[in-house]
Amino acid sequence: MLVLKRFRRNPNTIAQSSSPNPQIFSLPAPIPQWPQGQGFASGIVNLGEIEVFKVTRFEFVWISSAVPGTRKPVTFYKPVGVPDSFHILGHYCQPSDKPLRGFVLVAREVGTCSSETTDTDNREKLPPLRNPLDFKLVWSPNGGCGYFWQPLPPEGYKALGYLVTNKPDKPELDEMCCIRADLTDKCEPYRVILASGSKTPEFSFQVWSLRPCDRGLLGKGVSVGTFFCSSGFNTREELPIACLKNLNPVLPAMPNLQQMHALIKHYGPTVFFHPDEAYLPSSVAWFFSNGAMLYRKGVSKGEGIDASGSNLPGGGTNDGQFWIDLPNNDQSRRFLKRGDMNSARLYVHVKPALGGTFTDIAMWVFCPFNGPATLKVGIRNIALSKTGEHVGDWEHFTLRICNFSGELYSIYFSQHSGGEWVDAYDLEYIDGNKAIVYASKCGHASYPHAGTYIQGSAKLGLGIRNDAARSKLYLDSSIHYELVAAEYLQNAVIEPQWLQFMREWGPKIVYDSKTELDKIINALPKMLQHSMKNLFNKFPVELYGEEGPTGPKEKNNWIGDERW
Repeated sequence: MLVLKRFRRNPNTIAQSSSPNPQIFSLPAPIPQWPQGQGFASGIVNLGEIEVFKVTRFEFVWISSAVPGTRKPVTFYKPVGVPDSFHILGHYCQPSDKPLRGFVLVAREVGTCSSETTDTDNREKLPPLRNPLDFKLVWSPNGGCGYFWQPLPPEGYKALGYLVTNKPDKPELDEMCCIRADLTDKCEPYRVILASGSKTPEFSFQVWSLRPCDRGLLGKGVSVGTFFCSSGFNTREELPIACLKNLNPVLPAMPNLQQMHALIKHYGPTVFFHPDEAYLPSSVAWFFSNGAMLYRKGVSKGEGIDASGSNLPGGGTNDGQFWIDLPNNDQSRRFLKRGDMNSARLYVHVKPALGGTFTDIAMWVFCPFNGPATLKVGIRNIALSKTGEHVGDWEHFTLRICNFSGELYSIYFSQHSGGEWVDAYDLEYIDGNKAIVYASKCGHASYPHAGTYIQGSAKLGLGIRNDAARSKLYLDSSIHYELVAAEYLQNAVIEPQWLQFMREWGPKIVYDSKTELDKIINALPKMLQHSMKNLFNKFPVELYGEEGPTGPKEKNNWIGDERW
């Protein structure tokens, strides 16, 4: 029997508060004892000249529910339980209607120089941490109660967050620390958490979550978990606060090979395909062994592909010189399109995230064929005969693991040309801490919950349907997976030859699929035609079938960060 769980209270995490106690999130099952080795899940991450510790216990400071003009209240917290010798870098906030499970980092000096400096250089440098020179009040709502303080750092230092108090007195200077500028990196506002006052930006007060500017596989930016606040902020301005930078080249908090397998076996999601799915996944080897062909520009006849992909051209760029296609025989084409669940597996790419303080486990699923789309127009559903079809469909989702504790933090669900991060408390679980991923019918986009998702305008009822549901067709990624890449481990993981194929896994479609869409648009009432044309123009090229899809290593997220 499948047991679904959302979240439970964590009795070990206490938020001291004079407000109603928030709901504390904890994963459905305890986190196991991970295999030993390196600094993964040790609670502390070494960034070079400083070490950081992740604080998840908070004391309530203030809630914005009394502020006029705010839609949803936001609660502000002070970190508590800070270990000896560590220093607060800023306070934390989040929407009050969400389970409390955020974090802020606290820092201490390591006492040794980073690998990028000599002993002489280090002696000449200022200490890594110093208290601010003063605090500036940046905002307090009418009627007081909440006071937002910006630290003013000494010359050569950067502030990494703000303090919030419920009294008008300035905070003491030793309540927080600033960080030497060369140990920090630029950050940027991400999402608005609180907006108060006038709709005109220059007269409003806003609180933003933050993210490092330098992200992805090679990014050194480290998220501190603090927030940015300002009155009349111009998004083109450089922020007065920064994030941390990981200057430790060995990334000691990243999991080793044994820990990596333990993480996948503990957290690997179960992927459910729609009960009416006609185009199932398969292994790459099955696809090659059952008739997939390699074609070259200017050569009419294709050649078979070895099961390992050893005869595929590797490296280079997507120059249109090579592509993969189904066999010419109709019966063989139909057979290959259906896929093969028995051979299917998830292809796993493990990489550093947020300066090596998190680990991203990207899981790629391969389907030999992507089926046609279904168009929703109001209450009508129109099954398209060609639009959306293409050979060789690569989709993925990504688990983000906290390297301080080994806890699942969130999952990125890739959906055609976009996607979304979903926090761990908003996931469905099966068999302990294994989340559920729903693959949409025909298109195989990933979603956190069953239902019908509209790619287009859900408000107008116009767009492409993405139907997701549980069925007997599922793939357990904690068992059926293959580790194909982990660059930070150097030669510990050997990448398969087919992963080096940088060209298209399907041919360019010769039919004009837009003609089919034009016929549908022209048959609609005049009042809907303009909206539908604008909608179609925003769809990705692959939906029209004009270009074949590329493999995982050609995708932007292979090196870059997922869309946040």
